[in-house]
Amino acid sequence: MSNPQELRYSKEHEWLSAAADGVSTVGITEHAANALGDVVYVQLPEVGDTVTAGETCGELESTKSVSDLYSPVTGEVVEANQDVVDDPALVNSAPFEGGWLFKVRTSEEPADLLSAAEYTEFSGS
Repeated sequence: MSNPQELRYSKEHEWLSAAADGVSTVGITEHAANALGDVVYVQLPEVGDTVTAGETCGELESTKSVSDLYSPVTGEVVEANQDVVDDPALVNSAPFEGGWLFKVRTSEEPADLLSAAEYTEFSGS
């Protein structure tokens, strides 16, 4: 399992892309997707919602359990991935590509996000 170097990671197992024009993409890591098992339902924040770093903003339900989705940043949701809502298995099959969850306009990246190497050490993956 390889965590993309260009992303930043939270200790709640979400990833965050670098902001392009102030908008970052959020998803869950492959480690988290594997731990969840087959994802069968995704509840995402809606466009216009404000999310807060470290707070729940949605839910992922799998064949094993239900898990809260935490936002790694504070900002306004500008897009939710409807493809993941329609086909939750994308979270498992492509967590860093088509399985992204939402896009958020942020003013700054929190200082406590981990690099790929730090996340790999933290998660053991």
